[in-house]
Amino acid sequence: MSGGTSVRLEPYEVALLRGGPRAAVTVAALALQLRGLADAGRPGRIRATRAPGTAGATGATGATGATGATGARSAGDTGGGRPVQDALDALDALPALDALPETVYAALQRPASFAELEARTDVREALSALRAGLVAAGMLRSLPPRRTRAARRALRALRDGHPLPAGRKGLSEDYVLMAVALYGEPALSVLAARFALRAGLIARAEVADKGFHRRAPRGGGTGGVMYSCGGGGGGGSD
Repeated sequence: MSGGTSVRLEPYEVALLRGGPRAAVTVAALALQLRGLADAGRPGRIRATRAPGTAGATGATGATGATGATGARSAGDTGGGRPVQDALDALDALPALDALPETVYAALQRPASFAELEARTDVREALSALRAGLVAAGMLRSLPPRRTRAARRALRALRDGHPLPAGRKGLSEDYVLMAVALYGEPALSVLAARFALRAGLIARAEVADKGFHRRAPRGGGTGGVMYSCGGGGGGGSD
């Protein structure tokens, strides 16, 4: 990357840089849950909640076309047949979903555990496209796979601007998603504990002090932020 280049990082892109594929899918699922498009189903499982054509749903932030640093598009149908296509058709009337949340939404037409969701073919393909876009943007090295200096600087800057909050009150949806992208389970246990626990995204011990059920299962998060980076240097992890 050349000096002065600005890269827009969406929360699920930040999550991929910080914690890998599981973190990115977690943020995408949380984005859907915050917009009423997904929720925990049976213990340890996630499902889509909006029937095709239901009015009033609000999609994840992001414009039609290029999204985030990667500009990746949705991987499309998950092989679930007509209900999946109907669900995607219904999204045409809603504010545009970014590629990864859209793919996750399509996959959740068949309820899944988090591990099953992450393993579904179209979700894996969307993650591959996301990773390739971050490589092209100078945020990831492909061989060996690791963050670049530009990515490490971006994560530090975002953490400085988004301290781990002590509670949900007064926070925007975008802040919640970015906090989960940056801090993972510690942020989930503060900002979305009920959903995360019921969906199997965090362990029961992490929310036991908050009064949630101790026998819940253990599992296996999109407004962007502008970050200006200089040269995209070499690797190493935080």
